[in-house]
Amino acid sequence: MSAVRVDLPPHLRQLAGIAGHEVLLEIAAPVTLTALLDALEAFYPALRGTVRDHHTQQRRPFLRFFACEEDISLQSLDAPLPAAIADGRDPLLIIAGIAGG
Repeated sequence: MSAVRVDLPPHLRQLAGIAGHEVLLEIAAPVTLTALLDALEAFYPALRGTVRDHHTQQRRPFLRFFACEEDISLQSLDAPLPAAIADGRDPLLIIAGIAGG
């Protein structure tokens, strides 16, 4: 099991009742976005459907994923995450986009 850190945007922290910026999730190898999001939704049921669509399981359009300062939003959800994320050295960032003119 890996202890993975996830930094959530304020609106998701508020929805799930999370204090602080990060949550710590225990995830079995291989550590992928799918495994991470499954664990996040299992531990915080209020987040189901907020990060990824209920039916397609794809990322919501106004959320982005960053790992080790790289935007991995368009990568496969089943691709292994970098070692620094999987072993908890760096957090996976979920960033909310801003729309408007």
